Amino acid sequence: MTPVGRRERLVVRRTIESAPEQIFAVLTDPTRHQDTEPTDWVRNAVDTVPITAVGQVFAMNMFIEAAGGHYVMHNLVTTFLPNRAIAWMPGSRSDTGDIGYGGWVWRYDLTPCTAGTVVTLSYDWTDTPEETRAEIGGMPSVGTSFLQESLASLDRTVLSGT
Repeated sequence: MTPVGRRERLVVRRTIESAPEQIFAVLTDPTRHQDTEPTDWVRNAVDTVPITAVGQVFAMNMFIEAAGGHYVMHNLVTTFLPNRAIAWMPGSRSDTGDIGYGGWVWRYDLTPCTAGTVVTLSYDWTDTPEETRAEIGGMPSVGTSFLQESLASLDRTVLSGT
């Protein structure tokens, strides 16, 4: 159990030689999310509509052999500050149509600087229930190197302009 007030998270930063608007455009486009992570887990967008607000849900096709192969993640947008921050909480839809969220959050904060934009990527699992942690084999499910590689992928994607 996490002590009250203590966050369980990983945080990495990278300066990308681009304006926050260009980076935010990639992060708010579900069709680009497979270009922002270092593996082939994120396959493609089920929902191709751009992300525009807190409360929006966007779905992504995923594939992880250890998780049983193909599945769909339904991501609830929890933070949306244009060109400054975006975050979402992944979840899965049950047979009844309800979405259950695991309690972890992916968040990108964008801070302009003279060299472009400092991008801070946070992976926070503080609110993940113990039973969910046990079900997925513990938390965190990825390490700092995964986040660093994710920002490198985002950097390449933004700079390539494609």
